[in-house]
Amino acid sequence: MRIAYLSCFYPYRGGIAQFNAHLLEALGEGNEVRAFNFTRQYPGFLFPGQTQYVTEQDKATPVASTRILDSANPFTWRRTGRAILRWKPDMVVFSYWNSYFVPSHAPVARMLRRHGVKTVTVVHNAIPHEPKFFDKPLARRFFRLNDVLVSMCDAVTADIRSLCPDARIVQRPHPVYDHFGQKQDKAEAQRQLGLDPGLRTLLFFGLIRDYKGLDLLLDAMPLLGPGYQLVVAGESYGSFDKYQAQIDASGCAGRIHVFNRYIDDAQVPGFFSAADVCVLPYRSATQSGITAIALHFEVPVVATPVGGLAESVERPGIGRMTEEISPRGIAAAISDLYAEGLETFVENIRTVKREMTWPAFAQEILAAVRNNPADPAS
Repeated sequence: MRIAYLSCFYPYRGGIAQFNAHLLEALGEGNEVRAFNFTRQYPGFLFPGQTQYVTEQDKATPVASTRILDSANPFTWRRTGRAILRWKPDMVVFSYWNSYFVPSHAPVARMLRRHGVKTVTVVHNAIPHEPKFFDKPLARRFFRLNDVLVSMCDAVTADIRSLCPDARIVQRPHPVYDHFGQKQDKAEAQRQLGLDPGLRTLLFFGLIRDYKGLDLLLDAMPLLGPGYQLVVAGESYGSFDKYQAQIDASGCAGRIHVFNRYIDDAQVPGFFSAADVCVLPYRSATQSGITAIALHFEVPVVATPVGGLAESVERPGIGRMTEEISPRGIAAAISDLYAEGLETFVENIRTVKREMTWPAFAQEILAAVRNNPADPAS
């Protein structure tokens, strides 16, 4: 089978680009694949971080791609569809996480379907964590142009069903991110980060945005007592000042270690190797790529009961859910996890890792596509 994949790839950085690279490789086992990429993913004024691109520090593995689609230039949209058609694929894969991309992706999907190419979209978020009034109608428009939609949790499946009741959906958990290398020696990792080896170490990892609830975790720290330290590692989208004010007023600023920057792949092992527990204090969520990293490094997870986190954390027994989305609920779940013993959760993680592989994820997508004939777009 010839498979085209239109989304963001190297030199773009971030979780979606990493996901796409892994899935492209897995789909390429026994098939011919080709990546079609952006020339411009976002206009600069729409991107809240420091840069969309990998840097020398990222040490990212290049992915060969055809850079052709400018999300903000309509003249490239049909050009992209024609370029993919010239390659004569049997199917095309998209990634969906933001309605901003619908105007550029929908013409491509419509053109391909009219020429008998099957369309598949991996839906990371059907409805964004910080929604706007136009998100649902745009998502509905694009989802209807797909033969198969791929979900990674119950919450996203439910969102898709609410928008497109007749959609063909295949659901499978987010595979483990296994490209970061081996776990490091814990004592050495803690030394390099300047941590106290005598304290229990919690990790908040990833982009810092309001819906991710870092403020709740910071307020939980005084409730946990002096035996805990927290590592905050990730780039803040927006000012970090409000969080710094919380830290300064917490009474435990000396036990909160902040690395407010984008964490490149080479640095990821150090943070997860130093941690006992990864905490996801989110106010809203679907599935989490951070959980997929924690699984690789065999770090138990504490998460709030939002979106698909319960099915990815509590159901397989890789961590604990909070009873409420509050500092007190987070502190109680962390304490319970340690009281029960981390090794039980680590053993469960090792079992889950054997099942949540990229080849298995890719094969389920391919099976769903083969079982569904393409319908010409109206």
